[in-house]
Amino acid sequence: MSNRVVEGRMVTAESLAELIEGESPMEATEIEDADRECPDCGGNVISVGYMPSVTAFVTGYKCQDCEWSETEED
Repeated sequence: MSNRVVEGRMVTAESLAELIEGESPMEATEIEDADRECPDCGGNVISVGYMPSVTAFVTGYKCQDCEWSETEED
């Protein structure tokens, strides 16, 4: 599934990466379930891999219900 509802609005992989990173990524992979709960509200967490620059690949995690997010460089 390529689109998901996050904080009440439909997002694509690119727009989810932008929510997490704060700016548009160069490229993004498909949105996936992260199989974990949000530490802030207990909601469902999803993940997306993206390239914020030519030399970096990041996995971003975002709660579907609140503003919590975190990143992990690969």
